[in-house]
Amino acid sequence: MQARQAHAPSYYAASAQTAPDRPVLSEDIETEIVIVGGGFTGVASALSLAERGHSVVLLEANRIGWGASGRNGGQVLGGWSGEGELVKQMGPKAEEFLWKTRYLGNEIVEARMQKYDIKCDYVRGAATVALNARQMKALEEEFADYAEHGMDGVVELADGPGLRKHMATDAYVGGLIDHRGAHCHPLNLLLGEAAAAEKNGVKIFEGTPVTAVDHGPAPVVHTANGKVSAKYVILAGNAYHMLEKEKLSGYMLPAKTYVIATEPLSDDLAEELLPSNLAICDSNWVLDYFRLTGDRRLLFGGRCTYSNRDIDDIEGELAPRMRRIFPQLKNTRVEFSWGGVIGIPLNRVPLIGKVSDNVFYAQGYAGHGVNCGHIVGEMFADAVRGKETGIDLFDETKHFRIPAADIVGGPMLALGMSWYRMRDALGV
Repeated sequence: MQARQAHAPSYYAASAQTAPDRPVLSEDIETEIVIVGGGFTGVASALSLAERGHSVVLLEANRIGWGASGRNGGQVLGGWSGEGELVKQMGPKAEEFLWKTRYLGNEIVEARMQKYDIKCDYVRGAATVALNARQMKALEEEFADYAEHGMDGVVELADGPGLRKHMATDAYVGGLIDHRGAHCHPLNLLLGEAAAAEKNGVKIFEGTPVTAVDHGPAPVVHTANGKVSAKYVILAGNAYHMLEKEKLSGYMLPAKTYVIATEPLSDDLAEELLPSNLAICDSNWVLDYFRLTGDRRLLFGGRCTYSNRDIDDIEGELAPRMRRIFPQLKNTRVEFSWGGVIGIPLNRVPLIGKVSDNVFYAQGYAGHGVNCGHIVGEMFADAVRGKETGIDLFDETKHFRIPAADIVGGPMLALGMSWYRMRDALGV
């Protein structure tokens, strides 16, 4: 039997709702749609498809939410990564799509929480903050873009003193507050959606890595102990799957990011630090992000590495950064520290498209996976019905591919990211 890996030793795993141990696939079965990957894209797609009456099998190599979906910063941010590049390449149709879908993922999550009574500490409110004048100018331009599209009521531009009303620090010169952005307990959200998918007839198998996909009019997905024959296949493994190398390798390299969570704060201290309970991320290319959890811990993440080097002392790396922003936490203990891999395409535009007419893929959300994974689930559910979905928009986008990425990709990307870190430090 396949030995499935446990969830990362995170705050999320320690506070997760009870979830069943789902079986390993050990036979040959048939279904209409088979999904590879039990993160947000896979589970959201499964639920969207099942709600529309399709028969669905989902295969996860470890546990539901084992990867980035179950251990991320919990920020449900509007929009997509790489928007500027997408518009640059694809023009007005890309801009129209991006504004049309900006908060669609948030809307899907909020509707499912209500429909299926999912408890995941979901709170509206987020902000992107600037450390220097150059970053503040970019946020001012973003605010103007919202206004141009009739959405200036959704966001609020704040200077330094204005930002102090929302967070007790002088680390930033201003920020853009997004009243439709949100934050949540991502693992509990995902586990709730997986349970809802099963109630709608989805069959979920854990501890079942996929070894190969046979293409054709009726594709077959192979595992160690069984196989699934289907009409459609959705590859939703993000940074972890190694399938379809000829089509997908070299465009996206895994980056490692890290998170800590403090002990529970007193109500007074939590209210002092983040009185509006916003989820915060800064504007650096290699950014820091933080928020309060449902039980009033400060969760703080960042320190992305791009060289396949693990940070041995996560608390030692992140806690000083957290305390530079909030000196009020100098005597507060850190109770959890963990890390994981996220997928970042080199141009930041997600990789979404088709390997063939009936095999779809989605990966590389570059930190926007909670929102965008749900949007893509709807896109796939439309696609199997032959509807226009936006998949072609991403599929036609040109991405830079690193030759022999497994050999030279990590060092090359690490060198490039050192340049961006230097730019962050210099404020240019």
